[in-house]
Amino acid sequence: MTSSISEAAAEAVEDVSVDWRGRPCSSKPTKHGGMKAAVFVLGLQGFEMMAIAGVGNNLITYVLNEMHFTLSKSANIVTNFIGTVFLLSLFGGFLSDSYLGSFWTMLIFGFVELSGFILLSVQAHLPQLRPPSCKVMSSDDYCQEAKGYKALIFFAAIYLVALGSGCLKPNIISHGADQFRKDDSKQSKKLSTYFNCAYFSFCMGELIALTVLVWVQTHSGMDVGFGVSAAAMTVGLISLLFGTCRYRNKPPRGSIFTPIAQVFVAAFTKRKQICPSNTEMLHGNRNNVPNHLFVTMSPNVTTLLHTEKFRFLDKACITTEDGTERTESPWRLCTVSQVEQVKIIISVVPIFSCTIIFNTILAQLQTFSVQQGSTMNTRITEGFKIPPASLQAIPYMMLIFLVPLYETVFVPTARKLTGRDSGISPLQRVGTGLFIATFSMVSAAVIERKRRNSDEVLSIFWIAPQFLIFGLSEMFTAVGLIEFFYKQSLEGMQSFLTAMTYCSYSFGFYLSSLLVSLVNKVTSTSSRGGWLSDNDLNKDKLDNFYWLLAALSLFNFFNYLFWSNWYSYNPSLLAPATNSPPHDQDGKVVDLENNMQQQLPFKTY
Repeated sequence: MTSSISEAAAEAVEDVSVDWRGRPCSSKPTKHGGMKAAVFVLGLQGFEMMAIAGVGNNLITYVLNEMHFTLSKSANIVTNFIGTVFLLSLFGGFLSDSYLGSFWTMLIFGFVELSGFILLSVQAHLPQLRPPSCKVMSSDDYCQEAKGYKALIFFAAIYLVALGSGCLKPNIISHGADQFRKDDSKQSKKLSTYFNCAYFSFCMGELIALTVLVWVQTHSGMDVGFGVSAAAMTVGLISLLFGTCRYRNKPPRGSIFTPIAQVFVAAFTKRKQICPSNTEMLHGNRNNVPNHLFVTMSPNVTTLLHTEKFRFLDKACITTEDGTERTESPWRLCTVSQVEQVKIIISVVPIFSCTIIFNTILAQLQTFSVQQGSTMNTRITEGFKIPPASLQAIPYMMLIFLVPLYETVFVPTARKLTGRDSGISPLQRVGTGLFIATFSMVSAAVIERKRRNSDEVLSIFWIAPQFLIFGLSEMFTAVGLIEFFYKQSLEGMQSFLTAMTYCSYSFGFYLSSLLVSLVNKVTSTSSRGGWLSDNDLNKDKLDNFYWLLAALSLFNFFNYLFWSNWYSYNPSLLAPATNSPPHDQDGKVVDLENNMQQQLPFKTY
């Protein structure tokens, strides 16, 4: 019995992938996909991250010193830029899943991003495209803020980069993950390894950007630094193209929003209907497979098992009988699978929202913490000074050793204890990172007060702990969140749901801008400005702002505990292969018959 269920499940979830010529990959399953194909995507991941990190992590210095915006305005320009990058990831995910496919989306918007790097480099090279040079921190020298065509060129350049990078990011992750067949037990187990490799590639790109590229920007000029970013992006696109013949490509399936909209419209239209007590009466809840599992409605659509959450949406599946044989419109009658897909999307929103504060903390490390370092002693030896932006490289130096250790030591040990292929569940991994992140702001607040009250200039390495602590938390939260969203996605929605991960970054950076403005407004008086209103950190109260973020982060962690315990997977989880017992999305073997009889979802935290 269990064997037949397994076979039906695997047959139903078999995905449809094509090669670069549009031919089905199933005819030669060993030729396409796997880590040999994913490595080219990882190449793009590393070089693209190197390129944009080389710009983004030191952008505040360029905006402040070359464009002559005020410190608070410069910080908001940077956070808005980075926030826009991640917000546009939703647009990139939508285009990929609906119309272009992940490969073509990456290729097109990769060149858009490259054009932004080139324009930024040209402006940084030509003095006539920038305001006249001046000493920004000197009260005796007037600095003219960039306006008119100079500001237009600057914002056009950075938002071309934002558009290209935003549309690339979710597709890099999903296209790489698509190279592993879900109906192959060996490749399915490698999926978690791929996410760790993707994060390792991300760390390497960040590390090189924060050391080599920042050093180039400091000693050879921002124009050369931005030019190196353009060169890195070019190499990344070449890496993507080299893997063309080996990729497994998921074809686009039309608008992903139409089936979602149909569920809400149908549920609202039938809002006065009463849901049947017997869920077998709902439209599309088939029973031709034992335990009603994985019934295929069409070659590309998998039926999900009905769950009890958000029962009001089930009204979209109620069939109206008016005595005729007329078929109801899809805007009035939906399948159980459509409804369950919408339930999944609604269910992940609280998890997504709990990571926003986490990314607000990240925004401080890329803005105020860089300026914090610029007021400290940056000298390492007699002839060498460390650029303040390079402090952000410290956690990545640690992570390039920790990530392989996590994969080779922690995961196998945890796997023996939990029975999960990934060691701990993605939600447990996210929660661990959220808890650790609080201590990053605690460290930042303590050191900032010490720096401001000290009679001597402190070494820049005093602020290293806040970067180290956050780097450790990011290893848990960032990878766990990406893995969680990808595993929740259905066929045709991988890129879009993965984009929700990056959208969390966007909201976090926008919230940072809002908090800076709000804190300045609330804490300002008639006699003095707010905590962050001056260009001089020695006059500001940055430590108070860090304490506020630490409190918000701790509250956010307890909020996450509630929602992660509330969340449950849809029971219709993938079986890795026809010759192995069914597993849940964490790789844990489950008793399908017992779970179906109880109609209970799997708790994940």
